[in-house]
Amino acid sequence: MKSWLLASTLAFVSIPLSAASTDGFDPQRLSQHVQTLGSDAFEGRGPATRAETKTVAYLSQQFQEAGLEPGGDLVNGRRKWTQDVPLLQSDLVGDPAVTVQTPAGAMRLTQGNEIAVKSPTNGQSQISLANAPLVFAGYGVSAPERNWDDFKDQDMHGKVLVVLVNDPDFEGGEGAFGGKAMTYYGRWTYKYEEAARLGAAGVMIVHETAPASYGWATVKNSNTNTQFDIVRQNPTASHTPFETWIQRDTAVQLFKNAGLDFEAAKQAARRRDFQPIDLKSTVNVAATAKIATITSHNVVGILPGKKYPNETVLYTAHWDHLGIGKPDATGDTIYNGAIDNGTGLAQLIEQARAFAHGPRPDRSVVFMAVTAEEKGLLGSEYYATHPLYPLGLTAGMMNTDVLGVLGPTRDFTVRGNQKFGLLDILVDEAAKRGRRYTPDPHPETGGFYRSDHFTLAKVGVPALSFGSGQDLVNGGVARAEAWSANYTATMYHQPADEYSPDWDFTGIAADAALLHSVGLRLANSHDWPNWSADSEFRAARDQSAGERGEAPAPASAPAQTPQKGERG
Repeated sequence: MKSWLLASTLAFVSIPLSAASTDGFDPQRLSQHVQTLGSDAFEGRGPATRAETKTVAYLSQQFQEAGLEPGGDLVNGRRKWTQDVPLLQSDLVGDPAVTVQTPAGAMRLTQGNEIAVKSPTNGQSQISLANAPLVFAGYGVSAPERNWDDFKDQDMHGKVLVVLVNDPDFEGGEGAFGGKAMTYYGRWTYKYEEAARLGAAGVMIVHETAPASYGWATVKNSNTNTQFDIVRQNPTASHTPFETWIQRDTAVQLFKNAGLDFEAAKQAARRRDFQPIDLKSTVNVAATAKIATITSHNVVGILPGKKYPNETVLYTAHWDHLGIGKPDATGDTIYNGAIDNGTGLAQLIEQARAFAHGPRPDRSVVFMAVTAEEKGLLGSEYYATHPLYPLGLTAGMMNTDVLGVLGPTRDFTVRGNQKFGLLDILVDEAAKRGRRYTPDPHPETGGFYRSDHFTLAKVGVPALSFGSGQDLVNGGVARAEAWSANYTATMYHQPADEYSPDWDFTGIAADAALLHSVGLRLANSHDWPNWSADSEFRAARDQSAGERGEAPAPASAPAQTPQKGERG
């Protein structure tokens, strides 16, 4: 166990301003925030731990020193620095016992090796399955608007579904799901939701590195630790009792024991006429969990606008990471999260400072560090359903989740390939700085659905998650791609995501300056950027048109109602 720095009163070193900055954004200040938040003293910033207390205190102090006002919950007519976020917390007590009985004999699946079993978030403290039948359900997708149904009206009640990650288009690159780019149907969250809707007893998602976009270490580290969810009135409607991933080799053996070929079944799952396959096996599961309802926190600061204080521009970054977990090969147990998401937090803090030290904008600017992103975008989901400031009067949201540490780039990107007015502004401001827009280079990873902008997009707010770009001034695309591949394989959601003095923060400073120009332009206007007419988020935005004094969209307008599976 690494050391924890205890003090009766939390105190943090003030970081001096430096003349060596990029458009007012100082690389040294950015570096210091990442070094601090990614240090062992913050123990991986796990929600509902003593590290949360320390992290929230640090962020609140930094927002205050930057010049913001508290922007969180109202208490006795005054706002706090935080928004309370009630969460269901679930911890497995010991390792689960999982045995699959196949025609060729029993397979014992051990936690973290062959299987990664999530602690239950369906509100129950026990996972108890006896002889639950296993069914291969392809990609686990029901998409009527795409004429696709992997279940073919078969009864899935009480069964455990074995499903593939990503979309049916991933392997071939074309088809009913728009090609290589992942839709929400490809995300593991959707597959769990759909299984619960069908009354299944559980889900085993087959892990393969390419379609998942990360290795087994990431799956294991993210799913075998403390789990959280939004406090739901009916949690069993959203979660089955048994939510898991299994190794590809385990799936291959499972199919082989049933007299089936895994690769042939995968090929069949890419076709519309796919039929669920009985795996001629059953699973027995016994596990106990400690369940509690806890309160985590979003940290919120505001700079009130001078002309339109009820209208807001929103900057966000998630403060949480995985906390303390199982040791890696070196014995390290702290999942520091220096890049994910110390870099985004550093940008958020310094963005707040830049706004507070400049002329007061017309609109209010809100800065929010959200909790439990790593557990399913929970802090931002709670804000989307319990907004502190009207969503209809939120002009736009800019999220930073993992920024580049290799210096400046000639380009930038955003997660996903959505079209919307906020992106148009970003492209325009970047051009003034000699930077160009590169569409998401890896849309097959489903990045659009993996960060906190998505929860705001679902309720209509124009929202983006900014990416630093790939065309490095020092090393070009080749260097960036090589570094990214290594990060995903050896650092992402692993203890190795630790601060390095070799990192170059001039690129993040340039990113912050670009995002500042976009926010400033939006905050000093009375414009309302919207989603493109064919976006699945346009209808939700148009529903709040009256709040902005805009005419409602006509019934014949091409705006779409968000479709199941694409909204989340």
